[in-house]
Amino acid sequence: MDYETILVERVGDVLKITLNRPERLNACPPNMALELANAVNDLDGARAVLITGQGRAFCSGADLAARGERSIAGGRGAYTALTQAYNPLMLALSRLPVPVVTAVNGPAAGVGCSIALAADFVLAARSAYFLQAFVNIGLVPDGGASWMLTRLVGKARATEMMMLGEKIGAEKAENWGLIYKAVDDAALMDEAMALASRLAAGPTVALGTMRQNLAKALEVDYASALLVEAEGQWAAGDSADAAEGGKAFLEKRKAAFTGK
Repeated sequence: MDYETILVERVGDVLKITLNRPERLNACPPNMALELANAVNDLDGARAVLITGQGRAFCSGADLAARGERSIAGGRGAYTALTQAYNPLMLALSRLPVPVVTAVNGPAAGVGCSIALAADFVLAARSAYFLQAFVNIGLVPDGGASWMLTRLVGKARATEMMMLGEKIGAEKAENWGLIYKAVDDAALMDEAMALASRLAAGPTVALGTMRQNLAKALEVDYASALLVEAEGQWAAGDSADAAEGGKAFLEKRKAAFTGK
């Protein structure tokens, strides 16, 4: 499928998506959010997703300049854009049955920060940074930021990011536990693709179930989490990859997972 604001390609079993508005630092208008949601919902057999940005930014946030006067015309338009475009994207990312990696090659601000942090593994170039800039323009974080940040780094640091609106560099983000890893700029894409390819070669049913179990564990009590794990183990245990994994263990060899 042809897209206007993103590039989509298959690299082996990895679906690579590149935000492609470099002249706007990959600012994300509603149509980009809709295209991203469509792309991640059309895996077509891909077993991992890698998202990055074209040029010198990952995503500078929603494109306020493109909205012109509408950006200062009140909150109804923002509410509509969130409920009809951005929120469906974030939910689509959260519900994917395969692992997601983001390669943050530059600024990840506003909703771009939320998109970056929605991945299972966030790799960031050392020159990159994360920014909740909403307070600087009299708005509040969106794209799931208030939910994600408190769970990733705790209330105090989430409050710092949201209420002070200051840049969090890649190395600080790694130290906080906000992201998986900060890497040298030149090595970012190679490391991200290597990780995504490793995940794509894994037991996809089990990895997808882990994604859902981790998300549910943030919301339910201990007893419920135990039941969720048991149900997930049932689903994973019935997969062809589980049978192959058990056989490989007994035969003392590396398992060859097919994603089924």
